[in-house]
Amino acid sequence: MTEYEYTMTDLAFWNEKIEKLTDEIGLNCYEQHFEICSYEDMLCYEAYTGMPSHYHHWSFGKAYERQKTFYQYNLTGLPYEMVINSDPCIAYLMRDNTLLLQILTMAHVYGHNDFFRNNRLFKQNTRAELTIELFKAHANRVRDYIQNPGIGPEKVERILDGAHALKFQITRTKPEKPRNRAELEEDRDAAIPERFKNDLLGFLAERGRLSEWERDLIHIVRDEALYFIPQIETKIMNEGWASYWHYQILKNLELPQGLYLEFIQRHNLVIRPHQGRVNPYFVGFKVFEYLDKTGGREKIMAIRAEERDQSFLRRYLTRELCEEMHLFSYDVEDEYIVVTEVSDEEGWKTVRDQLVNSVGMSGMPVIKPMAVEKGTLVLEHDFDGRELELQYAQQTLKYIVDLWGGKVVLHTKINGKDKRLICTENKEIADLK
Repeated sequence: MTEYEYTMTDLAFWNEKIEKLTDEIGLNCYEQHFEICSYEDMLCYEAYTGMPSHYHHWSFGKAYERQKTFYQYNLTGLPYEMVINSDPCIAYLMRDNTLLLQILTMAHVYGHNDFFRNNRLFKQNTRAELTIELFKAHANRVRDYIQNPGIGPEKVERILDGAHALKFQITRTKPEKPRNRAELEEDRDAAIPERFKNDLLGFLAERGRLSEWERDLIHIVRDEALYFIPQIETKIMNEGWASYWHYQILKNLELPQGLYLEFIQRHNLVIRPHQGRVNPYFVGFKVFEYLDKTGGREKIMAIRAEERDQSFLRRYLTRELCEEMHLFSYDVEDEYIVVTEVSDEEGWKTVRDQLVNSVGMSGMPVIKPMAVEKGTLVLEHDFDGRELELQYAQQTLKYIVDLWGGKVVLHTKINGKDKRLICTENKEIADLK
């Protein structure tokens, strides 16, 4: 039997051994289900965010064609696995993987499974037991709107395009709704209710000049964005945690020698540093490895439960780790990459802080609804020193006009000076100082 020849019985055998080790280690997982799929299926799952059922939109098809082209020309590889934050937890294994790669992937999945179930961001923002049914219900509602003769695909696409452009301009935790009559009246009378001060898409869904089906489409996109925010906010932790545990599990799995050698090779490929960009598997693995050695198992279990990438790196990425991983900060000047700091005694904190400020949702600009003035929606860019890309901002304003149903003004800063971008109801753009 070659490395590619294995049966479902073989996979079940190794999965049972892995499950036993996860219990002994103390990982606390949802029930785990695996599905075997072809590389074409994996491309589809990747494009449609892994969900067995998802609504149709051209952006998903575009992502599929892009990934397929990259894969065919060897410009990128496919993920070894794809795992969903659901209960039971669903993961896909690509049929063309070797036996060892399937074993490593299954162990990696149990690490993700434990992280999904125990990290506070996932516990606060998602209900894993409802995930599959939620996405299926969304798909059915969008399909019904498309097939409705009074609505149709073009109108649905117009609203989805706008909602997709703004899908992460939302609160990063589930907002509390008004709880009593006084709060309801205050919420109703306010031009910008308190719960929408950091939730532009939610505000547009409630206060935009929209029909009920249009509001529903925006809520669908918003609800799915809320589901994915914990994954965005914990990418380094989540991948580092899964990598650390697949490494510990396979070391203790009593693999045959040939499989063990492939395991070491595959593991080193997963956690190798990447040139010119941060490999979340590498950074997360190194930090958790260090914390397990210095703080012990109980400490790392608590850290995986409480932190997100920003707090995790700020608290636990030490000078020694920065030096060991050869981390540095850089800037782009005249199309050249210029190293600005290295991880030495004086520079490592700058390197750490630049990394902290680039992870999770921190890389996305924050646009807040500030006022409604004679039917015009006034927005403000929460300026943090990083300027908006003006061409992208102008196009996004046009989508906001679609959802608001009127004129929109955005306040920001360019070259240190205050700037206003105006988009009229006819989607004409004006830049005013």
